[in-house]
Amino acid sequence: MGEGENIEVEVETETESEASSSTWNLGKHAQIIELSEKLTKGSLNAKIEAARGIRKMVRKSSSSSSKTRAKFAAAGVIEPLVLMLSSSNIDARQSSLLALLNLAVRNERNKVKIVTDGAMPPLVELLKMQNSSIRELATAAILTLSAAAPNKPIIAASGAAPLLVQILKSGSVQGKVDAVTALHNLSTSIENSTELLDASAVFPLINLLKDCKKYSKFAEKATALIEILSNSEEGRTAISIADGGILTLVETVEDGSLVSTEHAVGTLLSLCLSSRDKYRELILKEGAIPGLLRLTVEGTAEAQDRARVLLDLLRDSPPQKRLTSSVLKKIVYDIAERVDGADKAAETAKRLLQDMVQRSMEHSMKCIQHRAASCTPSVIPST
Repeated sequence: MGEGENIEVEVETETESEASSSTWNLGKHAQIIELSEKLTKGSLNAKIEAARGIRKMVRKSSSSSSKTRAKFAAAGVIEPLVLMLSSSNIDARQSSLLALLNLAVRNERNKVKIVTDGAMPPLVELLKMQNSSIRELATAAILTLSAAAPNKPIIAASGAAPLLVQILKSGSVQGKVDAVTALHNLSTSIENSTELLDASAVFPLINLLKDCKKYSKFAEKATALIEILSNSEEGRTAISIADGGILTLVETVEDGSLVSTEHAVGTLLSLCLSSRDKYRELILKEGAIPGLLRLTVEGTAEAQDRARVLLDLLRDSPPQKRLTSSVLKKIVYDIAERVDGADKAAETAKRLLQDMVQRSMEHSMKCIQHRAASCTPSVIPST
């Protein structure tokens, strides 16, 4: 979720700056204190009204929103808002959730304060609710909070991950995007990321990867999670039986960004390393060779190494320890001979190499077009 703010540069005298600051202090400070007192001392209806007022005030602050968030935190509104998340009143839960979400955006200290004040248990409960709007607001909140490094291990240990996987399966498009991003944030912080996800996440992740642009930031996050899942036997089995699972990874190797291609080839390699006999034919059947050959030249250093090892594993003969460029033609010939027999192997190998060159040219053109176009990242809708 992008959290940068547009900053307008203005030239103002010291007197103008002081006057502006004085106006802010006189006007908004009084409102902040009043809303804070309602939250701590008011009736339930007054607290709901105050939570809505906080959200409205932060959203209206525009150029001074960072200062407004900091002032609200200093006034002590976060703890009572967190307590409201556990209210039996649905309006209290929703209004406090929206207020906290707005206070957390673009403010690292507030993110950490919200979690340390105990927001995760009630947020996990909100993820279990039947109300889809509340569930997806809770998902957006967890995404925002998971951007702060100190929060990641706490959120990972909270039991939120399996519920985020449920959002992957049945949420709205934005809910699914938020859930993937939150899970990706969490996966970068824990030592054993395989504990974060189970194999049930494979099918929805593969489906999401099918439908997105393979070079997008979203694809990079989705493939990173799929690669994590490929480290378990259950995950590998799920990838292999998912509808279009291996094909989608092969397409990502061909059309993905540097990051997503690295994760995609890493996943295919993980499958083949775990059981060459089990997965080799499945990968070959989906036409992986041209994309892997291109990756040995155009990928990241890690992707190139992975592609070479995988190509070696896909050969008919037992894999060598290291694949060098001098045997690439031999690999293509071996595959061609297996497909069409010795009589037609030379012709088929030539066709495969021509196909590889054509795919490489098409990929290069796509990359040029992609770099020329401006890509807008998916963001959480305005709340």
